[in-house]
Amino acid sequence: MYNLRQTPHFARAFRRFAKAHPELREATNETLEQLASNPFAPRLRLHALSGRLAGKQAVSINYAYRIVLCVEVIDSYIILHDIGSHDEVYG
Repeated sequence: MYNLRQTPHFARAFRRFAKAHPELREATNETLEQLASNPFAPRLRLHALSGRLAGKQAVSINYAYRIVLCVEVIDSYIILHDIGSHDEVYG
């Protein structure tokens, strides 16, 4: 089991995201629960990022929306950095 930690940026982005996309509440909660139990589950499509986001990873909520994070396996932490559409988090 991993501990999810939010950065201040993620907390603000998550509030905006939840308000703008209430239809994704269940999918987002399922993604976060799966992330805490097994971030390497194939359904999440965890992948490393490059460029200005090098050193971070991302998981998919669905085809259009992502969560940017860092997985620290040694301490069993997942630090959540951003949430939003593909263009919002990668752009």
